[in-house]
Amino acid sequence: MPEGLKQPDPLCQIPFAPANGICFFNSMQQSLFRENELERLLIDLFKAYFDARKNKRNTLNALAFEKHLEENVFELFYQITANTYQPLASICFIVDKPVKREIFAAAFRDRVIHHLIFNYISPVFEKTFINDCYSCRKAKGTHYGIQRMDHFMRSCSANYSRDCYILKLDISGYFMSMNKSLLFQMLNETLMKSSGKIDFDIALILKLISLTIFNDPTENCIIKGNQSDWDGLPKSKSLFHAKKNCGLPIGNLTSQLFGNIYLSEFDHWVKRELKIKCYGRYVDDFILMHESKEHLKSAIPKIRNFLREKLLIELHPAKIYLQHYSRGVAFLGAVIKPHRIYIGNRTKGNFHGAITQMNKIAQQRNPSEEEKTKFRSSMNSYLGIMRHYKTYRLRKNRVREKIERRWWTNFKVANNRFLKISLRQP
Repeated sequence: MPEGLKQPDPLCQIPFAPANGICFFNSMQQSLFRENELERLLIDLFKAYFDARKNKRNTLNALAFEKHLEENVFELFYQITANTYQPLASICFIVDKPVKREIFAAAFRDRVIHHLIFNYISPVFEKTFINDCYSCRKAKGTHYGIQRMDHFMRSCSANYSRDCYILKLDISGYFMSMNKSLLFQMLNETLMKSSGKIDFDIALILKLISLTIFNDPTENCIIKGNQSDWDGLPKSKSLFHAKKNCGLPIGNLTSQLFGNIYLSEFDHWVKRELKIKCYGRYVDDFILMHESKEHLKSAIPKIRNFLREKLLIELHPAKIYLQHYSRGVAFLGAVIKPHRIYIGNRTKGNFHGAITQMNKIAQQRNPSEEEKTKFRSSMNSYLGIMRHYKTYRLRKNRVREKIERRWWTNFKVANNRFLKISLRQP
């Protein structure tokens, strides 16, 4: 046991009323830890750590945590079982790609807790989601969503032989306007209904969920960058301007899962009440297809009212797209049209911008090992996206003609299809 840490009584009790006054344990009055439950929690914390460090292992926060790995995991374990765990300050900054967003990066030890929560509750909620909810789900994602939209277009138009219309909608400031109390109620009700099939301590996980949801990351956060970085960012996309008891930080794994849960009832309502078979959603972007344009038109006010009255969020008034299928639709970085799918202009522009940024480094100096790693991962990320579409000429042109020659001292094209850049062997 790490020096200075006192192990709590394995049968310690966890209070059931959080500071916000919400009572979420119903008739349960106490949660008793048995020895096997403690052992499983500790093992699951280590697993959550290994999940959290994927693709983050070389970051300073991850390295600092790993330096004293066992001590840090055991400390989290003792804080959880002693009911003293509290989230630490987040780092707040602005990113410009693919669009301008405000990010709150949680402390690494809090990301371990996020993965612990996700690993426990995600299988429960997976069973409640419709198939065509694509974000943050295994075997789903952007490429699956694009292929499903292509399938819907062919199906709804009877293989392009009859009229079909596409309605694309968006929610205004989705993550910043989600009501925390309503979200927690959804989580609590679903987990309690599934309590007979759950093999983890619901009381404990709900306590951690409560601390995660009701934590205000704007308090005592560490600002990275300049105040001018926020210029041009709409207030509806900033937690600093969110309504009281509203808003989740973009960047947390739990926020992605909670985003699916918050709109899950809406997904079922669209398919059941609006009779829309061809429907799909990625976070707050959703598409409905139907052979009747009037049916889709009449659905807009119904959708607006449902979101406003049931979920306390608003349909974005400037992002309502209703067109004949032959004109296609932009979705998840691609443009889907009859018989073909194009890569989106934003992705092409971002790829060009990444090359320009990397070229500036090569023009100024010999790249460091860290810069070489960043170059390879950045280029291969874009090439990996574009390989799913008919982009051979685009890939070939960008790689052969636009990348600074100095990079090729250390790298080469893995094959003549321009699908990957690999390191040259000495």
